[in-house]
Amino acid sequence: VQLQASGGGLVQAGDSLNLSCEVTGRPFSLYAMAWFRQAPAKERKFLAAITWKRGATYFGSSLEGRFTISRDSAKNTVNLQMINLKPSDTAVYYCAAVDNSRGRATMSDAEYDYWGQGTLVTVSS
Repeated sequence: VQLQASGGGLVQAGDSLNLSCEVTGRPFSLYAMAWFRQAPAKERKFLAAITWKRGATYFGSSLEGRFTISRDSAKNTVNLQMINLKPSDTAVYYCAAVDNSRGRATMSDAEYDYWGQGTLVTVSS
């Protein structure tokens, strides 16, 4: 399984941005996918997850309802829609996937089996 994240860039505070993660290889072997982010000098933080088959979603705290996760099974992509972006959202955003063998989606990055390369989001004030 390979993950390819895209969609990052430089935006202004209040803007919206949509990140996409394409899954290649064996997407049918995945239980769930998630988005994390890592700001400079900070730990990687869970944002949201979605199960591959049922589309059940889970969100981390402090997102204030600004982030939405969705999947397109036909295109093998998972998207993270972000609205009303703030400078504090500046980070490298990573998509990750957990194998069916684990059977659950968690907020712990240690329990994800596959990672994309990250895409940088910079929000200017």
